[in-house]
Amino acid sequence: MKVAVIGVGVMGSAIATRLIQTGAEVTVFDAFAGKLGPLVSIGATAAESAATATRNADFVITSLNSAAIVEKAVFGPNGIAAEGSTDKLLIDMSSIDAGRTSEMAARLREQSGMGWVDAPLSGGAPAALQGTLTLMVGGTEQDVKHAEPLLAQLAARFTRFGEAGAGQTVKLINQVLCAAGFMAVAEAVRFAEQHGVDASKIPGALAGGRADSRILQEFMGKMAVRDFTPTGRIDNMLKDLETVQASAMARRIPMPVTSVITDLHRMLVAGGFGAADSAEYMRLFRLGKGEV
Repeated sequence: MKVAVIGVGVMGSAIATRLIQTGAEVTVFDAFAGKLGPLVSIGATAAESAATATRNADFVITSLNSAAIVEKAVFGPNGIAAEGSTDKLLIDMSSIDAGRTSEMAARLREQSGMGWVDAPLSGGAPAALQGTLTLMVGGTEQDVKHAEPLLAQLAARFTRFGEAGAGQTVKLINQVLCAAGFMAVAEAVRFAEQHGVDASKIPGALAGGRADSRILQEFMGKMAVRDFTPTGRIDNMLKDLETVQASAMARRIPMPVTSVITDLHRMLVAGGFGAADSAEYMRLFRLGKGEV
């Protein structure tokens, strides 16, 4: 497969690396050209623009931080749409608003005939590198079927929920559940520590019980030893939570727990930890000056 990856931050880089390792011909583009070097060193081809990357690609994957950035990458000068055609497919793995996704998908098809599948992900960079992501997918049945061989290289599970935008809706639900889980685990680690309990032993002890989860298994140990190796960004989670809040407010859906968790994320971002890993939720619970 010939794949263009537009946006090679933490997630985009992991996606591109996985595809290179599984034998795809990968072309990469990012607005910050300095990010391309490590991928070129393992076999990717660097492009000068999103349009250039799209030109010879069968699939174009976008992994970007906001709907505005996705729109610019697709429809802006030297964007994906300039080289779009009916035999190409855009797979947006960003986490953005469902309504904007639906609008852009229709616009791209009308303008170039190119299909759009939204496939936001869960699992983070480690799962992308292992090909074990969970994907929430939206798009026409035909487009999703077309995307399946590529999605299968990246994900252990992918589920179509409806037309373009449906995947983004389910991703926001995923983010509500994950954010609540991260906060609960961080609180539990601090509670354990203040009672003299080794928090790193808790995941094994609770494995298989009702309290078990991947977040418990993957992050309680990290939090216990203050391993802040980046696997995602707190400001990206805040972006998604604020999208949830805006949608809920527009529909008058009460989400009190999500509102509190969103404010806690705002506190972390305001404190300068927007780029930090989810394990750094522990910083909310420091008890003394300089303590983490």
